[in-house]
Amino acid sequence: MSGDFVSHPLLVPNTVSSRSYQETLSQKALEKSSLIVLPTGLGKTIIALLVILNRLQAGGPGAKVLMLSPTKPLVEQHASFFRKAMAIDPEKIVVFTGSTPPEERADLWDKATVIVSTPQVIENDLLCRRFTLEDVTVVVFDEAHRATGNYAYVYIAKRYMEQARSPLVLGITASPGSTPEKINEVRESLAIERVEVKTENDPDVAPYIYDKDVEWIRVNVPDKANEIRILLEAIVEDRAKKLFEMGVIYSKNIVLNKKELLLLQQRLQAAIARGSSPESYKAISVVAEIMKVGHAIDLIQTQGVLPLRRYFERMKEEASTKGGSKATRRLFEDARLQHAMRVTNETDEVNPKTEKVAEIVLEQLQANPASKVIVFTNYRDTADVVAKRLAEVEGIKPVRFVGQASKLNDKGLSQKKQVEILDRFRAGEYNTLIATSVAEEGLDIPSTDLVLFYEPVPSEIRSIQRRGRTGRNTVGRVVVLISKGTRDEAAYRSSQSKERKMYKTMQNMKDGEAMAGMLEHNSEFSQATIDDIAEEPPVEDAAVMTGGSSTVSLQPPSPASASQAKLELFAARDNGVTVLTDTREMRSQVVKKLEEHGAKLDFRTLEVGDYVLSDRVCIERKTTDDFLSTIFDANRNMFEQIINMKHEFLRPMLIIEGSGLYTKRRISPAAIQGIIASITIDYGVPVLFTADEAETASYIYSIARREQVDRKRSVHPHATKASQTLPERQEYLVSAISEVGPVIAKNLLRHFGSVKKIAEASAEELTAVERVGPKTAARIREIMDAEYRPRE
Repeated sequence: MSGDFVSHPLLVPNTVSSRSYQETLSQKALEKSSLIVLPTGLGKTIIALLVILNRLQAGGPGAKVLMLSPTKPLVEQHASFFRKAMAIDPEKIVVFTGSTPPEERADLWDKATVIVSTPQVIENDLLCRRFTLEDVTVVVFDEAHRATGNYAYVYIAKRYMEQARSPLVLGITASPGSTPEKINEVRESLAIERVEVKTENDPDVAPYIYDKDVEWIRVNVPDKANEIRILLEAIVEDRAKKLFEMGVIYSKNIVLNKKELLLLQQRLQAAIARGSSPESYKAISVVAEIMKVGHAIDLIQTQGVLPLRRYFERMKEEASTKGGSKATRRLFEDARLQHAMRVTNETDEVNPKTEKVAEIVLEQLQANPASKVIVFTNYRDTADVVAKRLAEVEGIKPVRFVGQASKLNDKGLSQKKQVEILDRFRAGEYNTLIATSVAEEGLDIPSTDLVLFYEPVPSEIRSIQRRGRTGRNTVGRVVVLISKGTRDEAAYRSSQSKERKMYKTMQNMKDGEAMAGMLEHNSEFSQATIDDIAEEPPVEDAAVMTGGSSTVSLQPPSPASASQAKLELFAARDNGVTVLTDTREMRSQVVKKLEEHGAKLDFRTLEVGDYVLSDRVCIERKTTDDFLSTIFDANRNMFEQIINMKHEFLRPMLIIEGSGLYTKRRISPAAIQGIIASITIDYGVPVLFTADEAETASYIYSIARREQVDRKRSVHPHATKASQTLPERQEYLVSAISEVGPVIAKNLLRHFGSVKKIAEASAEELTAVERVGPKTAARIREIMDAEYRPRE
């Protein structure tokens, strides 16, 4: 690599400018799996490209590379850049997103050299075994800070290290997190061996850094907003007093923030699970009221009247629905909330923030008409309000940019529409993008001159990502609006503190203190990890300063040699157990845990149940939330699902997964227990309770192995009960009538002697049967007498 441009056999000449820090980092990343932390706008994608080129060259024929990015716009952006920069057949560079049909992806994978994809697509394909990662010579994880918890990056990295012949991982991010714990979680999730850190102060980076002028502008909260706030705070004070009288909190004057309310909620749920008094149920509902009103207070103080008005509309709709919470219904009976709603509906007062946004954006465009501006808001409703206000100002051409999810009266943007908007923004058709968090990561908009925060965000990662949208090729401007005396000020302080902590952590890494810091702060290190660290050389010897770069060598836990571990893993997976799995379960962690047990997953659209384990065993899985919702939702009748399973399978089962069965909804434990008892006794369907997805998977695998391996039974998705007797079929037919279960069905058949006589019986004759009341009798007659009118 020499001259003003990078030179490589697989790189189109004169396409990538030579920067020493990029070349140094790419060389380091070729040595070991690495996490590269680099400020936004300094070419993390270039570093990924250089690593990809070298791995492809060394890998020889058949070698593949995989680059993962969180969103379709990012995927399209990276693929477009690779096709322009790489001296390989553009058709060998393919894009995988949800819009690529699954049946085509396996064929595309075989023919491709470079695959750029969203992680969820690759995760699904690996679960369905459409291909393996054995030929992939490097995986690049863009926005690598996402590699935590159950995010798809974690699963893909694990499978990659198991399957690849010669694995290498590259993670790239501008903001890995503020604590050693967060950085270490990313490192372990991606099997990272080395962390490479660059800051804006490094001498080889500094020449490419443009200043960002950051302004913090405080605005007053309007009079009407304060009037509404006072009404809402009175409700909160009243509910806090109730909690005090119940003995839940120690002072009626205490101010509970959201974190404290969530902790209080958890404590109350734990008390109920231990068999606490009915007062705990009331207390949980009161806490829910405080949280709802607290959100309304935040909205009126930091967002304004219009977003609050829309929030009240959504609350009103919830209160009017059958499944709406009692907390919301009680709030709507409170005169103070009704008064606050009236004031909200009657005032047209515009939030001073919105006017300040219009003023600042107009000022920027008048000074430089070619400017591009991004306004970030936390809420869609606010984005809509700001976009409409800016559209009224001559010279401002705004467009709203939000995520895909649709909400009440608010349709999301498809990925195709998002890409179209960004293209038109780059082309200058729009000059102001009003965006929610969807625009925080990785947008290729180098000429953005101004980034405006409608409110501060407490997350240091999001704050850094937002600011990184400007100051790339010229001096950038960042403006953050703060409503005086509101949570905006707390969010500002939190973000600043976390960001300072992040840079201190990164500086510690440069000073060779990373592992010491991780050990000091991470009390949850496993003994195996500690043992592995103890065997390594001292950290101060491992830090190597090279051209302003700081290298910290981190070896992931390795209980056995990599090759031996892979042999054992693949042997374990070939155990002859197959689980037919409904496609709707694909996003569940249960399927990943099943795969870890060694089960082969066969995804189908199942008409009955979620998992089929043999020709006679079918399992319906319900989380506690899902199970409780079926009690209220007429379209998701639990007993109808049970009856369908009973009809199709000889041994149907129900799994209820998770905690909070008696605390998540204000439902009497006796009622819940009655439903479970009916499922078990009346319908003869066993109910298993599991703590989490891992335990659910363990049960499913154990049953499947017992059926298929021990008892040599086959697996069928439509295993109709061949052994069903005539009385069983008669009972099934009658029990399928709404309001009639198995017990009443048997009573009716015993009393009348046949299905025909039941159908001919009058309502009065039906009520003579044990447990058949007027309501049930009326429903039976309605089914028998009503004219059939099929849906069009």
